[in-house]
Amino acid sequence: MGTRRQARELALQFLYQYDSLKESSTDTEDVGELLSTFWDENDVPIDDDTREFSSTLIMGSCSNLTKVDGVITTYSEHWRLNRMSTIDRNILRIAIYELAYLSNIPPAVTINEAVELGKRFGTEESGSFINGILDKIKEAKEKGEI
Repeated sequence: MGTRRQARELALQFLYQYDSLKESSTDTEDVGELLSTFWDENDVPIDDDTREFSSTLIMGSCSNLTKVDGVITTYSEHWRLNRMSTIDRNILRIAIYELAYLSNIPPAVTINEAVELGKRFGTEESGSFINGILDKIKEAKEKGEI
């Protein structure tokens, strides 16, 4: 498995846990502290590049959560965030962060990786659902709307 694919999978695992924690807790948790615990408890052997890229995706997605969720809400017609599966919602968060903030990654790569994550970890419809939303966002970004 490629370094970046593994990093995206780890970012998805973290965001899934973070999303669940936010729903079940009234305490505001420090993302950096949670990330440190995540790495301490993670049994998967990873290299420094994988950890660094994954941490970038996690911290970037969490730091820009309000903006990223706003983009999802704008471009996911007829879908509220809380109605989306936790997996799909967090794959979208990672991909939108990449599209908006990591210009060194081609948009087609970001979208393809997100679709593959959806197929692997989501439902039967996740891949096409994610692809549809991200295509709209890519087009909006190309037009300068994002």
